[in-house]
Amino acid sequence: MATLPGAFADLEPFSDWCLEFEHERYAKRLSSNMEEMQAFYDAAFPRLEAAMEYLDQYELGALPDDAQHLLWLCYSLVNVSFPVEVWRQPYVPDSGAAAMDVVVEPAV
Repeated sequence: MATLPGAFADLEPFSDWCLEFEHERYAKRLSSNMEEMQAFYDAAFPRLEAAMEYLDQYELGALPDDAQHLLWLCYSLVNVSFPVEVWRQPYVPDSGAAAMDVVVEPAV
């Protein structure tokens, strides 16, 4: 079953990145290797502008489920951008055993 809008069917292989909560996206990033993140980034980044244009047709609080999943996919793309573009590793460099726990999701 498709989770993304039909216009974004090419991103369905990455639907496991459609994660509602930030802590889920962060955990997915940390449990992914660079090859997985690079493949996701390479597929999704060129579609980001089209995704934003698609999502702009809806009010944020009235997104259909498939559009909501697309938004969450875009959030995950943001989450992997620094590891892919800058750090070349899933973890923040020189952060040791530091961890980040979000106790309240950002208001959108």
